[in-house]
Amino acid sequence: MCGRYVMARSTGDLVASFDVDESYVERIEPSYNVAPTDEVPLIIDRRHPEPDELSRKLVMARWGLVPPWAKDPKSGARLINARMETVTEKPSFRKAASRKRALVAADGYFEWQKTAGGKIPTYLHGADGELLAFAGLFENWPDPSLPEDHPDKWLRTFTIITTEATDSLGHIHDRTPLIVPPDLYADWLDPGTTAEADVRALLDAMPEPHLVPRTVSDKVNNVRNNGPELIEEAA
Repeated sequence: MCGRYVMARSTGDLVASFDVDESYVERIEPSYNVAPTDEVPLIIDRRHPEPDELSRKLVMARWGLVPPWAKDPKSGARLINARMETVTEKPSFRKAASRKRALVAADGYFEWQKTAGGKIPTYLHGADGELLAFAGLFENWPDPSLPEDHPDKWLRTFTIITTEATDSLGHIHDRTPLIVPPDLYADWLDPGTTAEADVRALLDAMPEPHLVPRTVSDKVNNVRNNGPELIEEAA
């Protein structure tokens, strides 16, 4: 699974890296210990009514998907990940998989390798330090206690899709975020792709990620710790 990750890029970095047309994010605070329920940047493609064309947007969203039919937003704390194998079937995810796919920008993520001596925190990142794009889904939850015109009426939330880890990373953890390569950004985000078979084909087209593991200190275990020292190699 993916329960902590790093996003330490600026708004300008994300606008340039993802060819964003419209940014609704003025400033991004770098986080080296993103945790569930945190507000983080998300890249989505939506269609303008007039003219009828796609626009790529940079928005903020809370980690932990809240389905639109949920009675309250508390369920989002449990839905931080969605399994690739069942994401088009599960009631909590299948509608979003069809119409509301997203890219979750990240520098890397943390996993804890189980050993006889305890869990070893590990930071996994691109070989050249490149920006990663996790495959995500988002939803907009309407707060029933607020009037339609209230600015906080809608809560945007997301989940990260995970897949089976390859042999090279499987010894660390059996799951890993599904990573979308740049040449598939547009296909993944396209809201015109809605049929389950087409979404499954998109999921199956994602190549095997090539990530580099780095053992880090146990400071990352505490969500209150947040700084570049968390991704430094353990002494």
